[in-house]
Amino acid sequence: MTTVSTFRHFDELQPWNDRHDLLECIAATVETPDVMTFTFRSDRDNWFRYLPGQFVTLELPVSENEPVFRTYTLSSTPSRPFSVSVTVKAQATSIGTRWMFDNLKPGIKLKAFGPLGDFSFVRHPGEKYLFISGGSGITPMMSMIRWMADCTPQADVGFISCARTPDDLLFKTELECLAAQMPKLSLGFIVKNHNPRDGWHGLRGRIDAARLSLLTPDFRERTVFCCGPEPFMRGVRDMLKVCGFNMDRYHEESFQPAAAPAAEELAVRAGPGETNADAIATVTFTMAGKEAKCPPGQTILQTARAIGVRIGAACEGGLCGTCRIMKVSGEVDMRHNGGILDEEIEEGYILACCSQPTGDVSIEA
Repeated sequence: MTTVSTFRHFDELQPWNDRHDLLECIAATVETPDVMTFTFRSDRDNWFRYLPGQFVTLELPVSENEPVFRTYTLSSTPSRPFSVSVTVKAQATSIGTRWMFDNLKPGIKLKAFGPLGDFSFVRHPGEKYLFISGGSGITPMMSMIRWMADCTPQADVGFISCARTPDDLLFKTELECLAAQMPKLSLGFIVKNHNPRDGWHGLRGRIDAARLSLLTPDFRERTVFCCGPEPFMRGVRDMLKVCGFNMDRYHEESFQPAAAPAAEELAVRAGPGETNADAIATVTFTMAGKEAKCPPGQTILQTARAIGVRIGAACEGGLCGTCRIMKVSGEVDMRHNGGILDEEIEEGYILACCSQPTGDVSIEA
C-alpha cells in the first residue's frame, strides 16, 4: 500500500465502530526503556470520534486459548481523528503490556472496545484548569492538552508532571514546545530522585502544598484533573482537602471496580415478601445453548462463568464496556459507571459485569 493510496477526504469516511472495526497498528515508538506509544488506524479507513481523555480496552492475544483485556487511556487527540494512540508502561508483573512490547508491530490488528470514560474537561468544564499527573498517568492529560493546543490555544492551564527521575518525565520536550504556542500554559516538573549526572535543576521530592502553591498559586480557582497510581492520587486528594479546595471541582481517573451491593440493597431488589428462592432467575445463553439459575446479588457475568460460558471482561466495574452483550428478552438491573452508551442501551445491549436479572432473561452469548 502506497502513501497516496491511504489518502481519503474526511467526508468520505465513517466513524470508527468497535462492533465491526478493528485497530491496525501503524507505529510503535519507544518513549523510555519501559514506556512505549502504539499508534493505530482503523482497518476500514474510518475516523475516530471520542473525547480528549477517554480510554479504550484492547483484546490482546496473549495465549491461543484465552485473550486478555487491558484498558488504556488514549494519549492522542480527537482533533487529529485519523489515528489513535496509547502510551503504556510495562511493569515487572505485566502480562498484556509486556505482550504489546514484545509482539505488537505495524500491520497487526486488534479488537478494541470504546472509546469511553468521563475523565475529560468536556464532561467537567471550567474556566481554568490544573492537570496533575504521576508517571504514566500523564496520558489523558496529553490527550486534553494536545486538543487544546490544536483548537483553543488560549486555554488557561496549569500542568504539573511528577515522576521518579528526570528520565521518567514523559513528553517533557513536547510540553515545552506546546507552552511556546499556548501563552496561558504553565508547566511544573517534580522528580522524586535524581543523580548529579542528570543535570536536574528543577523541583525534587513529592508534590505538596508548598510546591503546588509555588507552581500554581491560584490552584483553588481551577478545575483539577488528576491521574496516576492510587497512592499518588490519594495524596493529591488529601493535600487539596487540607488546603480548603472545593472538591466538587476535583476529578480523577480510576479503573477501580464498583463495590458489591450491600445485603439490604439486595433485599430491596428482591421485592417485599419474596424469599431468595422466589427471586432466583433463569439466565439463558442463546449462542452457547445453556441456562443457569442466578440468585439475587449475582451478575450475568458471574452466572456465565459458573457454567463455562465465556464473556470477555476487563474492569468488571461497568467502566470499560468489554462485557457488552445483547439482551434478547427479559429485564435486568444495570448499575454501570459509564461503560455503555445510551443508544446502545436502547438497542438492547447490557454490561454483563454489572447487570443483575430481575426475572428470567435471555442473553446473546
